[in-house]
Amino acid sequence: MPGRRGLAAILTVAIILVIVILPVLLIAASLVQESADIYSKLKAGDLDPLMYFQPIFRSLPSWMIDFLDSFGLTDIATVKARLGTALVDGVQVIASQALAIGQNTFAFVVGLGVAIYLLFFLLRDGESLFRRIELTIPLNADLQKSLFTKFALVIRATVRGDFLVAILQGALGGLIFWLLGIHAVLLWATLMAFLSLLPAIGAALVWLPVAFYFLSTGAMWEGIVLIAYGLFVIGLVDNFLRPILVGQSTKMPDYVVLISTLGGIETFGIQGFIMGPVIAAMFLAVWDVFSATRQKTLLPT
Repeated sequence: MPGRRGLAAILTVAIILVIVILPVLLIAASLVQESADIYSKLKAGDLDPLMYFQPIFRSLPSWMIDFLDSFGLTDIATVKARLGTALVDGVQVIASQALAIGQNTFAFVVGLGVAIYLLFFLLRDGESLFRRIELTIPLNADLQKSLFTKFALVIRATVRGDFLVAILQGALGGLIFWLLGIHAVLLWATLMAFLSLLPAIGAALVWLPVAFYFLSTGAMWEGIVLIAYGLFVIGLVDNFLRPILVGQSTKMPDYVVLISTLGGIETFGIQGFIMGPVIAAMFLAVWDVFSATRQKTLLPT
């Protein structure tokens, strides 16, 4: 829409609302409901996590039972206490974030409105604002260009590669869980999406124990299907899509993504899932550009 930057910005914001913000809010509401239900059942004693682990214990070989016994993991009361505490703490983290939003609904709505309002002006006047920033930064033109180019590449690689792959792995994991009739699908899908940021293992920390549970309880077909799906669908998404979406030259190391994501969530709350890696990408961009510039200045002429 040449010459209609205001209208183009309004339509862009409307598209973002429809395909991004509204679906995220709906998913978040459903996730909150599932987390609250599980937490209330755990607290009331209606849900016993140990019930799902007893068949696994019974199917273990004797040497494995002896090994677990050395850590006190075969004592039913001890395992129940540890497992119950871990599950309650994990669900409570999600529930507490949701409760904070619910208790501060007005602040949340105002903050979202300000963000959308600001987004409109950044889309409409972003080019002129960027030119002002260029004039303000006390760096020469070549260094500015290298810095902005590198920053844009790393940000796009991080968002497209790490986050899209994580969301896709979580969605695929949630799909197979739903088809197999596993409860709290959205909660497990969200957990798999977060764990996908872990290098190598990632979402397998969720679906692999479930597959072992199926096998140990005699549900051989479900266990085999889940293992095959996890290895050849969920697991290979990272190997096939990440190089296409990212490219090896701009990929942030997996450990940087993991640490920056956890640090971002701890510092900024749930929005730190995005802000943490973005700040890390900015740091890496500045580091690379200035390191390359310094090496050039130190080379003999």
